[in-house]
Amino acid sequence: MSLASVFNIAGSGMSAQTTRLNTVASNIANAETVSSSIDQTYRARHPVFATTFQQAQAGGSASLFEDQDAAGQGVQVLGVVEDQSNLEARYEPNHPAANKDGYVYYPNVNVVEEMADMISASRSFQTNAELMNTAKSMMQKVLTLGQ
Repeated sequence: MSLASVFNIAGSGMSAQTTRLNTVASNIANAETVSSSIDQTYRARHPVFATTFQQAQAGGSASLFEDQDAAGQGVQVLGVVEDQSNLEARYEPNHPAANKDGYVYYPNVNVVEEMADMISASRSFQTNAELMNTAKSMMQKVLTLGQ
């Protein structure tokens, strides 16, 4: 793995954390939306990440344990899934969005968990940005070695 691939890996991490921050923002924005139907009620969304691995070289492997030693190539977002936990049904017959039985359905968004997830995603993004700055500094030092 070359030093230049560090930028691709950190960049993919930053992109994944941006997706995570966007889903957290969507969840928090819809935390208090109501509906008269279970099917129309907003459900919390969460991104699913996966590691991308380096493809095998065509010229043969240098290691007998190539399958176990596969280097990570970055992270990819496989998709965004909806949380299938139960929605909160409240009996509020005077609410304008109440159904015929007087129930209003609230999303399954826990704002405290979303805030913790937001802090975690923000710090992960910041770490990847610092990693890119460190790699840039190292490359600049390598260029000055020949002087």
